[in-house]
Amino acid sequence: MSAVGDDRDPRAAVLELQGIEKAYGTPQNPVPVLRGVDLCVREGDYVAIVGASGSGKSTLLNILGCLDRPTNGSYFLVGEDVATLDDLSLSRVRKTRIGFVFQSFQLVSHLTVEENVELPLLYARVPRKERRERSRALIEKVGLGHRGDHLPTMLSGGECQRAAIARALVNEPALILADEPTGNLDSKTSKEIMKLFVELHGSGRTIVMITHDPNVAAVAERRITLRDGMVASNENQRAAVAAEEAECSAN
Repeated sequence: MSAVGDDRDPRAAVLELQGIEKAYGTPQNPVPVLRGVDLCVREGDYVAIVGASGSGKSTLLNILGCLDRPTNGSYFLVGEDVATLDDLSLSRVRKTRIGFVFQSFQLVSHLTVEENVELPLLYARVPRKERRERSRALIEKVGLGHRGDHLPTMLSGGECQRAAIARALVNEPALILADEPTGNLDSKTSKEIMKLFVELHGSGRTIVMITHDPNVAAVAERRITLRDGMVASNENQRAAVAAEEAECSAN
């Protein structure tokens, strides 16, 4: 079963996968992990990708993040087939088009929150004054205005993840790619971080989240389930809720 977007949707596609396959091993003895994945994510979508261990989630994450290449198929990111790019070009794509949020935060321990958020702009050679202005604005946006001069070791887990989210946003990427963003957080802090993702989605951000947590997945508009390297279901959760509410009202 393929998982494609609605062709009638007028919004531009941020990412589109066509027949994505990934196999490890040797050509003589390939070990298939992804088996013909089709997927379209449009501007402003909030998508959760779920699946059991071994379903292909991590492999798909690496391909979506341009950290790995598919064995076969096409991956269009903002209209460019990134599956065909060389390593240098893929690095450019990662820096400019994708904002990563990791389970383990991936903050640089000897840099302050403000310096961590600035890092993508530093690599992009943005002038210092503009770096400071943009990073401070985002630190305020995620509720860390009072922590900008703190090191990551002085922060709680939730604060570290907020800093990581601010860093992911600073380059104005086309796609926010989150890998188990609440995996290292307690339930109360997880809810706070998910509320922040909902706010980002409400402001028009395009988000793809890999998660094993059904409560986290339930917040997204769409839930895509992987099974044995294939898309087993592509559920529009908002439409399903609306249909259920309409049925209850009718009864």
